[in-house]
Amino acid sequence: METTGIVRKLDELGRIVLPMELRKTLDLKVKDSIEITTDKGSIILRKYSPACIFCGKETKVANFKGKNICSKCLNEIKLQLD
Repeated sequence: METTGIVRKLDELGRIVLPMELRKTLDLKVKDSIEITTDKGSIILRKYSPACIFCGKETKVANFKGKNICSKCLNEIKLQLD
């Protein structure tokens, strides 16, 4: 894990501001979605990228009834139904 040396305090509502340098480095834009996970006592923030629920692929993904599915898995499902 890479440390930035940047320290921020939480406000009364539990919010923090990500510094502009960090947002530029990670190509984060206004209204981008951020995925929040934890690992062994650490909070991990990453730019959200929808992935297929079956294979985890992040390209050519469509949302169907609230679930993300890639074109390859969709085609495999279609073949199973034929």
